[in-house]
Amino acid sequence: PGGSATKAAKIAFVGTLVVSLVGVLVLASGFFMIQPNQAVVITLFGEYRGSERTEGLRWVWPWMGKNKISARAHNIHSDRVKINDLRGNPIEIACNVVWRVRDTAQASFDVDDYKEFVNIQIEAGLRTVGSRHPYDDFEGEEVTLRGGADVVNAELLEELNDRLKVAGVVVDEAGLTHLAYASEIASAMLKRQQADAIIAARAKIVLGAVGMVEDALAKLSQDGIVDMDDERRATMVSNLMVVLCGEKEAHPVINAGSIY
Repeated sequence: PGGSATKAAKIAFVGTLVVSLVGVLVLASGFFMIQPNQAVVITLFGEYRGSERTEGLRWVWPWMGKNKISARAHNIHSDRVKINDLRGNPIEIACNVVWRVRDTAQASFDVDDYKEFVNIQIEAGLRTVGSRHPYDDFEGEEVTLRGGADVVNAELLEELNDRLKVAGVVVDEAGLTHLAYASEIASAMLKRQQADAIIAARAKIVLGAVGMVEDALAKLSQDGIVDMDDERRATMVSNLMVVLCGEKEAHPVINAGSIY
């Protein structure tokens, strides 16, 4: 009888020890660590119960679900995508985006995979903004992708924030990092750019030359330095325009006599 009692006591002790150990392990599974700029989404049997953002060692009931989500800034450099600009020219464009999770509940429950969602929407937003503007415009009447970087980047930032707010994501920075004509038209468009640049430069030179000639004639007449009839005036205008608009340096010819 004494031996049986001792054996029963040992079994009871071991059983109690095992149950206690299991209980400790179960309770210990409720502990979790939260790093800076990190959040944990807590659920109870599929029901959202809140988000914990307090740094350090935290504890919840072991049967509660815990899903960690980083609230740190993420930096994405998008792939180069080929789109058509406002004038239908095929171009290659890419961007850099800095984003972070603002609402952990939306990131967890409103979209299936918020990181994949961000990547897809960045490309979609880039295509949308890129197609709103022409690649270039030498007349200066439109906002272009090449010349209006500040406006285009602001539009891209607004477009991405509108697209990603459903996932609880906010975009802090967005900007173009690559912009070029597609390879199939790059050579032709380069020639067009050069031609447009030459025309624009010539127009500015001629406009400036006309103003200088007008000032010169007005000054000569006002000060009475020389009295010119219409024929001499036309000759002087012609000579001045040649000198001011010519590509090469002018070589004056001195006339020792009179041309009249």
